[in-house]
Amino acid sequence: MRRSTGLFAVSVAAAAGLVHATLPAAAQTWPSHTVMVTIPFTAGTANDVVGRVVLDQISRQLGQPFVVENRPGAGGTTGVASVARAAPDGYSLLVHSASFGSAYAIYKNLPYDTFADFVGVAHIGEQPTVLVSAPSKGFKTLADVVAAGKARPGELNFASAGVGSASHLAAERFRVSAGFTAQHIPFRGPTEALTEVMAGRIDYYFLPIAPALPLIKEGKLLAFAVSSPKRSPSLPDVPTTAETGLKDAAYNFWSGLFLPAKTPRDIVERLHGETAKAVREPAVAEKLAKLGVEQLSLSAVEFDKYFRDDVLATAKLVKDAGVPQQSN
Repeated sequence: MRRSTGLFAVSVAAAAGLVHATLPAAAQTWPSHTVMVTIPFTAGTANDVVGRVVLDQISRQLGQPFVVENRPGAGGTTGVASVARAAPDGYSLLVHSASFGSAYAIYKNLPYDTFADFVGVAHIGEQPTVLVSAPSKGFKTLADVVAAGKARPGELNFASAGVGSASHLAAERFRVSAGFTAQHIPFRGPTEALTEVMAGRIDYYFLPIAPALPLIKEGKLLAFAVSSPKRSPSLPDVPTTAETGLKDAAYNFWSGLFLPAKTPRDIVERLHGETAKAVREPAVAEKLAKLGVEQLSLSAVEFDKYFRDDVLATAKLVKDAGVPQQSN
């Protein structure tokens, strides 16, 4: 029996070693079939549009379909939770954004663990927001908006595409930095918000540059500042919030790719490499530039840290701004 037990132990050890040895080779064949991609927001949102541009190129590079499913709901947490529960085999991919942090800070009971359930794979890009207002409001500069806010505490209002959205947090960071109070008016999406801003029923609105750009060029909206640390190539004449004298008012809305936390590391690294290759493709780079997307060159490890740091920074912003927690 001892001999038999010993042989069995050796066989198990050998089998385990064989499986371990073959994992990298198996991962090198990834993907061998369709990759399912979850975008936790509606079609046409900034995260969705940017994600699809990059994923389409990655799909061509790897020769396998990347099928996108939009799963909005509960501030994006519904779709995020579905990926957290998925098998960590590289076939369930999440395209998410700075909204990871707002959900972490705002919702009381998340159906996933932000830090334990995901690994950051690749940074797609950052989309600065721009503060706009209708010409009918009479503002000429950002200083005019700040002066009005301080002169009439709590009377100005600002739009957002929903509680915890990039447009909401960019506006809160600006308001806290400028030192005045204002009313937050959340809408179900950017289209409704823009309609109300252009009609003059909303005083100001931070939104991604891409949808604002044609309206700014047509004179339907006035642009006063961008939320990024440096000026946007899409709006070179519009100053940053820092240039107007506001410290700590910058807010960048970023997008990236995520996988379930236990996904084999070589799959994570391969997808990172394919993403980096995709965003350098001239046609893709041109499309992203037109969308106002700015690139950061981050390794997979660096992006994973970047996303975690941003979640904590957003939690601090939400607390400083007095944004109440909600049930999702």
